[in-house]
Order: sequence, then C-alpha cells, then structure tokens
Amino acid sequence: MKRIALILIACLTCRAEETSLTRAEAEALVKQQWEKTLETLSKERAPEMEKKEIVIGDKSMRFLQREIGPVPEGGRPLVISLHGGGEAPAQVNDQQWQNQIRLYEPEGSLYVAPRAPTDKWNLWHQEHMDAFYDRLIANCIAIHKINPDRVYIMGYSAGGDGVYQVGPRMADRWAAAAMMAGHPNEVQPVNLRNLPFSIQVGGKDFGVKRNEACKIWADKLQLLAQANPGSYPHFFKSYPELGHWMNREDAVAVPWMLAYKRKTWPKGVTWRQDDVLSTRFYWLSVDAAEAKVNQTIEARCEGQTIAIKSVDVPKVTLRLSDALLDLDQEIKVLWNDKQVFAGKVNRNTKAIEQSLAERADPSTIATALLTVSAP
Repeated sequence: MKRIALILIACLTCRAEETSLTRAEAEALVKQQWEKTLETLSKERAPEMEKKEIVIGDKSMRFLQREIGPVPEGGRPLVISLHGGGEAPAQVNDQQWQNQIRLYEPEGSLYVAPRAPTDKWNLWHQEHMDAFYDRLIANCIAIHKINPDRVYIMGYSAGGDGVYQVGPRMADRWAAAAMMAGHPNEVQPVNLRNLPFSIQVGGKDFGVKRNEACKIWADKLQLLAQANPGSYPHFFKSYPELGHWMNREDAVAVPWMLAYKRKTWPKGVTWRQDDVLSTRFYWLSVDAAEAKVNQTIEARCEGQTIAIKSVDVPKVTLRLSDALLDLDQEIKVLWNDKQVFAGKVNRNTKAIEQSLAERADPSTIATALLTVSAP
C-alpha cells in the first residue's frame, strides 16, 4: 500500500507540473516573467551599455549612439546602422564607423552605429555576429526601453553586405531592413517573406558588379512577391549617374523602413538555414544537432491547422501562442499533406521560461510547445 501511495503522489506531482494554464493565466505569467527578466537585464547589462562596449568570448563590439528627436508613442525604435570598410586596416574601419553615426537621421529613434569586432571582408556577417546583434537588442530594450517590435537593420557598402546576410538570417528580429551599396554574395532572399527589405545602388557602382548583383537580387524578390501576394515587401532603386557613393540620396529608405512594425506571429513562414545555423525562426524551432545548411521549412497556419512542407528536416518544434491560433481549441498539424498531430496543446510554464531563456524578446514568447516528426 505504501508503494502504491508513493506512486500516486509521484503521478499527482507530475500532473501538477504539466497543468495547463488558461489564456489569462498564461498572459499574467508572461508579464510577470518578462518584468523579472527586464529587472535582471537592466542591472546586469547597465555597465556595458554605459561603457558602450559588448564583450562576448574573445571579441568585443564598441558602439556609438544618438537619440534623434522626441520619443514616439510606443517607445523609440532602435536603428542599427552598419559601417563600410571591411578587409582594411583598423583605422579605415574606424573612420567608416565614425562617419556612420552621422550618416542618417531616423526620426524618433535610438540610432546605434556599432564598430565591427574584426577587420575582415565579411565583418558584419561572421558567425559571432548573431550573438552581438541579439545582445545589443536585448540591452536596448532593458536599458533604453526601445520598442522591441521596431528594431531595424541598415548598412552601407560592407555594411550593406551584412544587411544582405543577417536580414534573411535573423528576419524574425527585424521590423524592416535597408541595404545600401552592398553585395549579396551567395545569400538568397526566401526568408524575407515577412520582412520589408530595401535595396539601393549606384548605376555606376561597378566594383564587384554591385550594380548588377543588386538588380538581380531585386528581381528575385519581385518574383517571390508575385508568387506570394501580400508577402516579400520590398523597395529597389538604382541611381543611374551615381557610383558607389550615392550622395545621401539613399536616405529615402529610412522613412520607408520606419513605417513598418515587425510581424511577430506571421501566418506563413519560410525558413532556409544559412551557413550560420540557427535553432529558432519565428514560431518554428529545430534541434541544434539536426540543423544543416540549406535545410528548408515552409509552414503556414490557417485557422486551427498548421501545414508544414519539408523534405530534409526530421522534426520541428512549433512555438505556439494565442497570437497565432486559439489554444483553447484542438489543432491539426499536417506534414507534406499527411496528418502528424490532432488534439489540444496545453499552455504551460516551461514554454514561457524556455522562450525567455533563448531570447529576451517579449512579443515572441511562446506559451505552448509541440514537437512533431516528419511522417
């Protein structure tokens, strides 16, 4: 009898840990946990924000910042502006960095110009950069109270190269992106389904054929937009008489960019893994051990049904929220048109805590998790 009683107690404890939350309880817990996270971050990150230098591992990223104009309703947007230079002596990149903080005037923003941690040609899109962007955003949310759904990335020349790369790679972090006079190299635009993206280049920017490469990439975006009405918003402009320097004409992209807010829970997501692998993108996540370059997932939520298309991903964890579908109702998951789940998914504490442990991003906190495998 004693053994049976112990088993019953263990089962009850297990059920208590898995008890589902109501929508109101989940929302209250999200608010509570986010306030605790903010309090911790504001204390821990204040010194590095005051010093204007972030150190991660053996690399550091300094930055300059300006507050431009009055604070808009909802909090200042954060505009991260990437300098040019690249494979050059440190003093050249330093000069480009000092220039970048004066180059644009995003109204109402906290305008931040980081100094790249290295002096390599790909200084803005090396693997270590994702962690720097993530930490800078979290710091600005905690310390400067910026609007987490109005974070923008822009850059000129080598900085534009970086925007081409981290725009799609981290599309779920940005509200919009502006690329000036950069080269896309090997990157593809498929991840930009929900990210407004502008491309500007001088018609006589013949260096590494930037003028041609930018037009080709803009054409790819146009084809994607035509094939997916309502998706892939973009803006392209070439200045026929200008070379690599566009005489500040490219500043027209700044108000265009600032007009957008981030789509935090889009109904459709396309995720193609970059050569810098990630484990989370919008409301999809994968195990780090299973992530591979060029793996692709197409996911769409219509009503209470989620449809997944993928031939090279073994399993996916769906990060769910009432912002995406109604968690009080049953949901159905199809994978390549075959049903892999049907039923209710409970809101729970673990999903909230895991979301915050992964990323200090209040708008994208999942309240339920569901892992499904390829049929």
